[in-house]
Order: sequence, then structure tokens, then C-alpha cells
Amino acid sequence: MSTHSSRRSFLRHAAAGLSTLAVSPLAQAQGAAEPPPRPLQVEHAVAEPASVEVNARPIPSFEPRDRSRTRFGSLDYRSGLVLTSPYRGFGGLSGLRFLDGKGERFLAISDQGGWFTGSIRYAGREMTGLADVEAAPALGADGRPITEKKLWYDTESLARDGNLVYVGLERVNQILRYDFAKGGTRARGEIIAVPPALRKLPYNKGLEAMVVVPKGKDQNMPLGGTLIAFSERGLDADGNLVAFLIGGPTPGQFSVRRTETYDISDAVLLPSGELLILERKFSWFTGVNIRIRSIPLKSIAPGALVDGPALFAADLGHEIDNMEAIDAHVTSEGETVLTLISDDNFSMLQRTLLLQFTLAE
Repeated sequence: MSTHSSRRSFLRHAAAGLSTLAVSPLAQAQGAAEPPPRPLQVEHAVAEPASVEVNARPIPSFEPRDRSRTRFGSLDYRSGLVLTSPYRGFGGLSGLRFLDGKGERFLAISDQGGWFTGSIRYAGREMTGLADVEAAPALGADGRPITEKKLWYDTESLARDGNLVYVGLERVNQILRYDFAKGGTRARGEIIAVPPALRKLPYNKGLEAMVVVPKGKDQNMPLGGTLIAFSERGLDADGNLVAFLIGGPTPGQFSVRRTETYDISDAVLLPSGELLILERKFSWFTGVNIRIRSIPLKSIAPGALVDGPALFAADLGHEIDNMEAIDAHVTSEGETVLTLISDDNFSMLQRTLLLQFTLAE
């Protein structure tokens, strides 16, 4: 059996832990009765940031079966890395936002309540590794790590609006707002008001993705100043995915059409006003699948049911894992680059992958 086939076999079994994807109702009911896993006790249990060594191995081709292929749907593969670290708390990455327009300096959140900051290094258009990586616990209003509170470790979503950073906690369906002008990752989070329906999203299938629609004199987007929050698998009466407009000119609730049993993992808003949704699904027969759909921002409104075409899809025949985060930047040549990262669930059978694609015009 080839190495790649072995990895696919391992991942099919490991994927059972990917947020209980595609688990039967009986198994879900049994799982809900069990106590939730406690957060990993890692080195960043104190408030001071820690320097983290991260090793990177290149992924020369996205499809090992055809190494000459670079176009996948509407995306062109640029480069990828397998990331590893001797730092015990490295992994579980569920949200990613760039802090500059070059696709270099980044802020990431682990699903166990930890910040990671650093820079992506490039050789030409290809990523070569990470530098200046630091880890720190996300803090609550009391200045203590949020993981000290019951169920406050499942930090699955991340949005940024200038110095303001929003973090979604899936198991309790709360949103924390951080002002990074007050200490960066040492800033204290404050709970913001959310719609009552958001608080009632299903356990471990709730708040999974967030984006902020920018507002300002240089911005001409609908919904300016709105925080858009998506559930992983909170469903409306018609079986579509529930999402919320928080703040902004028209707060309310809307739905994203659910097709082929995909769940939402993350989202990113492009400067063009195109909203890209990263989705995934799991099957015991096919393993993990991912997809990116495009939704026009102008179609989103309270009460709306929105839909859009798939730009990209991949399965375990490609170099993917549990892809949970997406962000974008525009190069000096005008190319829109999408960056995806995976949550390895702190499992030896999964990987932390960093992938980049160019969005084809």
C-alpha cells in the first residue's frame, strides 16, 4: 500500500473525530450524554506569550495522482506546507486572519482557546515556512485564560475589523470581542450581545464562522459594519444552514442553502463583495470532502435564503485534511490568493496543512 493510500485510510478513521461529522442520531445522543473533552493542558497556561518553533515540509503538488495538474475548479494551486512543532500546544487551528495586505503576518486561533501569531515566509510565490511564531492564551474580561471557564475552550471562529477581533465559542454560542490596540493577544475579551436564536444553536454544531463587512468612506459594500455569523449545522425548518447578521444597518437571521450534506467551516469576504464559504462533510465511504462556494454579499438580507456555485471541491485523493479556516489577500500583481489551514484535532493521524490557491478570473 502506498504512503498516500495509507494516509487516506488513517484519515477515514480519524475523521470520526472531526466535530462528529455525519454521525448517526443515536451516536450523537450517546455522545451528548458523555462529558465533553477537557482542553489540552499546554505550555501557554500563563498569560505571557511563548516563542514557538514550527517546522515546515513543502507539498509540491495538490493531487499526488497527477502531479502536473495545478487547476482545481476555479482555483490554481500555488503551494502548501505540512506544519509540525515540538511545542505541545501547537495544532487545532480553526481560524486564520491576516494582519497585513501581503499575506504574511497572521493571527490564528486554536480550538482550545489559544492565539498564534507569526509570519508566512515566501520564495517567490511559494510558501517556505513560518517565522516569529508566538502562542498565548485568549483571555477573558478578568484577565484569566478563557479555558478556565466551563466549555469556553471550543474557539472555532475568528473575524477581524481593524484592531477589533471577534472570537466565537461554539459550545456556549457566545462571541468575545478583543481590542488589539490594548495589548494585542494580551487584550481582554468582552462578551457581545447576540440574537437569542444564536444562543440556541445545537451543541457542538453551533457558531463556526464569522466575517465582518467593512464600513467606511472607502467602502461601498452592502451590510457595512455588520458581523455575519454562520452556524456549522444549525438548521432552519427547511433543513438549510442558519446564519445571523449582528449589528449593522439590517440585523436579523438568514439561511444558506445546504446541499450534499456539507457543513460550514469558515468564510471570507473578498474586496469584490464576494463571500466565499468553506464547507466540509464526512462519509464512512468517501472520507473527508471539502468545498468552497461563492455567495454574493448583495443577496444576503434578513429572511433570505442564499445560494451560490461551488468554485472548488476536493477529497482525500488530494492533499487535504480537516480544513477549518480560510482567508484571502491580493498580491501586488492583482491576484487573489486564498489561504486554507487545517485543524489536526491534536491527533497523530491528522496533519496541520497550510495551502494556498490563486482564484482564477
